[in-house]
Amino acid sequence: MRRIGLAVFLCVGLFAASLAAAQSTGKAYRIGFLALVSGEDTGLMKALSERLDELGYSEGKNLTFEYRSAEGHPERLPQLAIALVRANPDVLIAGFGTLTAQAAKAATRTIPIVFTNLGDPVGAGLVTSLGRPGGNITGLTDQARDLQGKRLQMLHELTQGNQVIGVLLNPDTPFTALALKEVKIAAEATQIRLKVVEARTAEQLSGKFDDAIKAGAAGLLVLEDPLTYNARRQIADLAAKFRLPTIYGYRDFAEAGGLISYGADRRQMYRRAAEYVDKILKGASPALLPVEQPTKFELVINLTTAKTLGITVPPNVLARADEVIE
Repeated sequence: MRRIGLAVFLCVGLFAASLAAAQSTGKAYRIGFLALVSGEDTGLMKALSERLDELGYSEGKNLTFEYRSAEGHPERLPQLAIALVRANPDVLIAGFGTLTAQAAKAATRTIPIVFTNLGDPVGAGLVTSLGRPGGNITGLTDQARDLQGKRLQMLHELTQGNQVIGVLLNPDTPFTALALKEVKIAAEATQIRLKVVEARTAEQLSGKFDDAIKAGAAGLLVLEDPLTYNARRQIADLAAKFRLPTIYGYRDFAEAGGLISYGADRRQMYRRAAEYVDKILKGASPALLPVEQPTKFELVINLTTAKTLGITVPPNVLARADEVIE
């Protein structure tokens, strides 16, 4: 028994040593990350890198990140994408926004691309279908387009059935045109009249709130995109100033002082994107990796903001909340 135990111990020791040697001489991967919004490297990208670390990829050891951000200027994306492709990454990650993924796809047809947060990748022409993307790109969708009707209905409840609702959007973002169609369908079904206000820059936002108020809007639905996301605190402050109940897509808005948000957990989506990167590095083809859809949506309500606005959140809405900020 002692001889067998010694033999097993030696075998285990040799295996551990060979494994350690293999890891120390293993391939070092290069990951490109293309961002449009400011600070994505210190925000959501942190969730992605944490999950990569759990999967055995450690920056500085067997992983190198090449990060490029347009800092909120979409016109910079094409050149930044080309620069990342020239760095020859093993995988190119497209951060938040349809424009980011489109710039990445336009820059390369061979390097695998993983997008992290898109509202409608099929409608945007990025993949053939969710089940079989069919090219060098796949990733995560937050189903934002499909959620607009539910957000409109929640806002309708908060405004006690008022028939005029404003919709704030950036017309330069491809996703918003698709999402607006869903909002209009939902509005027609419930006989809600919409006042669409368009803003291309943060400087235009205050005037657009004023336009919505003059049109009789009792609430505002914000269609998420990099512009509105970057300006989320400004939008929350304007909503308070104009006393306009407003609903958003991401919890970041509610945490920044917005009244209510309903959408996918983006931090979890970035963690899942890391798992897609892992599969691709291990040989999986993006063409055959289905685009993943969220299984859970979170409703966050900021009661402090509700008090500021002087409104009472209906009990049936409050009961559905996943988190209440007080």
